[in-house]
Formats: sequence, C-alpha cells, structure tokens
Amino acid sequence: MAEKVRATVRNGKIELLEHVDLPEGAKILVLLLPDDESQFWMEASLISLNAVWDNPQDDVYAQLLEK
Repeated sequence: MAEKVRATVRNGKIELLEHVDLPEGAKILVLLLPDDESQFWMEASLISLNAVWDNPQDDVYAQLLEK
C-alpha cells in the first residue's frame, strides 16, 4: 500500500517531516506541491466533485424536484 509522507526541501535535499523506516533502494514518488497548497487541493478535489456532480444516475433527484 502506498503511504503519503509530507516533506520539505532544505539545502537541496528532501527532508521528511516525520520518521519513516525506508529500506535502502526503496522506490519513492515525489509530487511537487505549489507554494500555495490551497490551490493544489482545490484543483485536486475539483476532479472528484465534477465526477459526482455530473452523474447521470442522480437524475432521480431532478425528477423529485419536478413534483
């Protein structure tokens, strides 16, 4: 299972903000967040919101509103 760990860059090196036991040679994925994290989370959640909002299976609610 993938684990998310917050980190920061200091003097050109990635420093984890919490202790994690990583074996030598462990594969990691680094995702660069914009300086304004709120913008990142807004864009990330927009994908999920659009998927839920534009769901044709929810047309039953539109039918109930017509009554």
